[in-house]
Amino acid sequence: MAADHALAWLNLALRWGHVITGIAWIGTSFYFNWLNSRVAPPPAGRAEPGVAGELWSVHGGGFYRMVKYAGAPAQLPGTLHWFKWEAYATWLTGVSLLALIYYLQADAFLVAPGRGLAPGVVIAIGVGALVAPWVVYEVLCRSPLGGRPALLAVLGFVLVTALAWGLTQVMSARAAYLHVGAALGTIMAANVLMVIIPSQRDMVAVMAQGRSPDAARGRQAALRSLHNNYLTLPVLFVMVSNHYPATYGSRLNWEILLGLSVLGALTRHWFNLRNQGRRAVWILPAATLGMVLLAFVSQPQRLPAPPAGISAGVAFTDVRVVVARRCAACHSATPTMAGFAAAPAGVLLDTPEQIRSQAPRIQTVAVAAQTMPLGNVTGMTVEERELLGRWIREGARLR
Repeated sequence: MAADHALAWLNLALRWGHVITGIAWIGTSFYFNWLNSRVAPPPAGRAEPGVAGELWSVHGGGFYRMVKYAGAPAQLPGTLHWFKWEAYATWLTGVSLLALIYYLQADAFLVAPGRGLAPGVVIAIGVGALVAPWVVYEVLCRSPLGGRPALLAVLGFVLVTALAWGLTQVMSARAAYLHVGAALGTIMAANVLMVIIPSQRDMVAVMAQGRSPDAARGRQAALRSLHNNYLTLPVLFVMVSNHYPATYGSRLNWEILLGLSVLGALTRHWFNLRNQGRRAVWILPAATLGMVLLAFVSQPQRLPAPPAGISAGVAFTDVRVVVARRCAACHSATPTMAGFAAAPAGVLLDTPEQIRSQAPRIQTVAVAAQTMPLGNVTGMTVEERELLGRWIREGARLR
């Protein structure tokens, strides 16, 4: 029990750290993308050598003047601020969470029921799904496609589609969602570590030697920074997706993941265009319509009515047996499932009254979306789900 308590608090600490550092990283991405779009050439009377643009702003009771150099200033300042630890810490906490929840508890949360794959095999696939996308992405960016953003975006979408589909075939849908997000997050963090920061270090080093920076490396860093900016909203969705079983629990789970990712990137594009003073009034209405359509197609399927000739009326005693066997190991005042010190989301299923009060939630997650039990760790059968569905349709009576 003490070990389970410690794991629960480690989970909380990592999750909290992941959110905090993610906010810091994405905040700087949004800010600098906005800043680059808003700097304007200074007035002729105030032009300075090497200055490409400036921006005045007011915040928190003070005025600020931001200056952007076309190349580099004549002399480097004594203190130069770098933006990198936010990216590294976000990735490290995210991967640690992935290992803690999905790899150390692979039987419960990672392995898809009925696929016949050993946990070690699925873990290896998961790790490969983090590394391989970065390698492919890096090759594409260094190829001639790197200079053709539209074609690169289309090809990238096709590859992410293949990744999302493939992962949903070998691991639980919830885990597949998290691995797609982790793959995109790995690309973003690797962009910072392998391209953006080295380019900036090179720029500082050659300036200190009185030489001109390599413009090609600077363009590559700017390209990766822009890619990171467009990936932020899709990755943010994945970070919270485990709270929405209607997405990963749908029969169209990987399609919904891709649809929401496209809508996130499209929304980011609207902001970027707006920052540049360009109006694309169709984007937000189109994204809203896309959300409505995804909500419509993801609605759970209704269970078929009982076959003719079979008398209606599911006995609550049968329902309670199913709940006790498949659900109460976690959803109890005293959980017996390893890793749970308290009932998830505070949902208790110990008494008949508690079970009846949770009937709508049971219908959503256990009958329609079939995302509970998580990873079907307790082995709930199709017949048991149908039994619960019939009981709920008949009014969830305690008889």
